[in-house]
Amino acid sequence: MINEPTIERPEGSPPPNPADRPVAAEGRRPPRGAPRPDRPKRRDVNGWVILDKGVGMTSTHAVAVVKRAFNAKKAGHAGTLDPLASGILPIALGEATKTVPFVMDGRKAYVFTVTWGIETDTDDAEGRPVATSEARPTREAVEAALPTFVGAIEQVPPRYSAIKIAGERAYDLARDGEEVVLVARPVQIDHLAVVEHSPERTVIEAACGKGTYVRALARDLGRLLGCYGHVSALRRTRVGPFTEADACQVAALEEAGPDGNAGSLHPVETALDAVPSVPVSRDMALRLMRGQPVILRGRDAPVEGKAFATCGGILVAVGDVERGELVPHRVFHLGGTANRSA
Repeated sequence: MINEPTIERPEGSPPPNPADRPVAAEGRRPPRGAPRPDRPKRRDVNGWVILDKGVGMTSTHAVAVVKRAFNAKKAGHAGTLDPLASGILPIALGEATKTVPFVMDGRKAYVFTVTWGIETDTDDAEGRPVATSEARPTREAVEAALPTFVGAIEQVPPRYSAIKIAGERAYDLARDGEEVVLVARPVQIDHLAVVEHSPERTVIEAACGKGTYVRALARDLGRLLGCYGHVSALRRTRVGPFTEADACQVAALEEAGPDGNAGSLHPVETALDAVPSVPVSRDMALRLMRGQPVILRGRDAPVEGKAFATCGGILVAVGDVERGELVPHRVFHLGGTANRSA
């Protein structure tokens, strides 16, 4: 560190004026106590952004990037996608965060690569080998084994997963060297098919329900075929109603900026595509906004199950219909006549 020379001043002379000090060079940190430039004020942004996440990015970082790109106040994602995986990561902004559970409960689709001959402790390419084999399956053998895993099956999750054991995440326990024993859980796999095959690896497409681990599927398939295997590449192509056709890239969002990203924003109710919609009057909307149930009328009104209400085409509430009465569980503040008057 270079110390600046001390300048002697005559006794009784006034102290130097701070305004006469040299101005800091451009790019340097401003002097202590100097006012910092104002940060852009966060905005109320409501809707879904379907991000095509790249390999190497965490889901948490992806949410932060999208939140910054829209300068939004609130954001969250609908289902973690591992850093080694790419593909569809739905990110909810503002009021859309209230519909996250509906997307997470939706069906998912993947394309993944299984590399044969090595099983790892993480069931993917990041882990260390725990079992090896010189055997390699034929395409016919892989295709013959896939039906074993289609339908309602029991699946043991990977040791390195976010499942909690006595309040601790399984991956934290595994990293600490503790023995992790997970019990099998029911999952639903609707479709499995071979896309490409070579002696060393097979590309497979899958459609499945909530809670299914593709890494565990590759592990169990390798064990069944007697050659071991692990996931070496993974891409998610669908989450609930959202597909690759809806997706946008990080670079495009950052280049467009907060004022140019409107075209990448999907309406909040897009997440409710599998839920019946019922139009309600202004008075009924006001009741729902206060958390009060309303009686649904009309021959097309649902009698039981989930439903969401709209007033003037604007989403008002989502809830359960019980004996013809809509009981709101989530209400939305998206503007419009009902919300302005509430």
